[in-house]
Amino acid sequence: MAKIYHTTMADALPSKKRVAEEKARLEKAGVKYILSCWIDMLGLPKTKPIPMKEFEALCAGKGPQFAVHSVSFVPELGPNDSDQIPVPDLDSLVICPWDKTCVWVFSDLWWEGKPYNLCPRQTLKRAVQKADDAGYKAFCGIEPEFIAMRWEDGQPVKAFDDDPLPGDGLRPRRQAFGYDVEYSIDSMEFLKELIDTVNDLGWDMKDVVCEGAYSQFELDFTYTDILQMADRLVFLRVLLKEVAKKYGMFITFMPKPTIGDWRSGAHINFSMTSNSDNKNVFEGKDGKFSDTAYHVVGGLLKHATEITAIACSTVNSYNGLVPIVGGFEGGVYTWAPTTMAYGDNNRSCMIRLPQNRFCIENRAADMCMNPYLSLALTTAAALDGIENKIDPGDPLNINLYTLSPEEMKEANIKSLPRNLLEAIEALNEDDFAREVLGDSMLLQFFSYKKDEWDRYHQAVTNWEVEEFLRLY
Repeated sequence: MAKIYHTTMADALPSKKRVAEEKARLEKAGVKYILSCWIDMLGLPKTKPIPMKEFEALCAGKGPQFAVHSVSFVPELGPNDSDQIPVPDLDSLVICPWDKTCVWVFSDLWWEGKPYNLCPRQTLKRAVQKADDAGYKAFCGIEPEFIAMRWEDGQPVKAFDDDPLPGDGLRPRRQAFGYDVEYSIDSMEFLKELIDTVNDLGWDMKDVVCEGAYSQFELDFTYTDILQMADRLVFLRVLLKEVAKKYGMFITFMPKPTIGDWRSGAHINFSMTSNSDNKNVFEGKDGKFSDTAYHVVGGLLKHATEITAIACSTVNSYNGLVPIVGGFEGGVYTWAPTTMAYGDNNRSCMIRLPQNRFCIENRAADMCMNPYLSLALTTAAALDGIENKIDPGDPLNINLYTLSPEEMKEANIKSLPRNLLEAIEALNEDDFAREVLGDSMLLQFFSYKKDEWDRYHQAVTNWEVEEFLRLY
């Protein structure tokens, strides 16, 4: 594989020949505007739209510059410091389906000639390069789940829910929204456009799933290398919003909008190939997982808390990582992971070894994650497992939701972090995470998320008022 992580901006600039070829291709396609997007610490894209005539300047590192730290909640730099310079990755060019006069390209940030230490895409590229140097290439498929909503009288309601709203009349008890034929049919105008658009992008859509919560959907499309998958998830979050607008809706990626909702996750399906023969190193003999796959599981479990802090990165994330919810739509069990354990096709574990593919599924991830940081930690943990032959122990093939605390302790099963504070405090103290993310990235992420926790912890919720206002 060609070198992917560069330590100087001069080495990262695309060749003039490649720039000329791409410009000619885009102009022929009718593109007039460029969205050169860099990624912030939360995994959100930022840009300054520019006309096509500025393409060469952009590719030479002479396009728009950004005071990235000016829009950060916890700035490391000040108003007297240099700006950051985006350099586009021309392998990520995609003509925007919602406006074909615009092209989107992911850009890496540079600061004073070196990789900007708060650029998540650079962090992932560094991890990819380390894996390549060790003889491996990492791949990933992500299962994005989301809820389509609309506004009614200034309040958000489910876009696909034909029963009376709570308080507006009889709301009959129903089965879960999942796999429902009637709601699939009702949603098809919206879903058809999503299917066609994703396939036009070349992502090879397999199916769309009506998930458990009303108006909740999952898109299943083919896996790819981890950098491209991180790019795709970020692009998809924007794409979904743009398509929804056409139908008078909006999309939420909030993991748990209401207590009765099934959690919107984003399961990470991770695999690796060997550079020597391009074969999946997780596939063993006789249709079984290889020893290497189990070592990777060991690495993921060793660093499970730190990965979860990034992959489940909001206070709301942990409202979904519970085994049972009263008043749940369509059942009792959440099917969400609550323990740092693995099993053979066991969906009550954090780590699942699927029965139909040679990948490792991490179920403790949601749509609010920064995919670049999540996949950087995942790749590094996998390498740690391989290099140190970490033994994950025997798989747990029982329903972990039914175990008592005593049985959990006896089996040495550890729980996932119960809240964001537990997760980020463990992350902040972990030398492995510090090595992968870098001192600055870890400090800024922890600072932002600690502030999020403090503001959340200080808030007085409706539940508290209803519970305690007249109780004592």
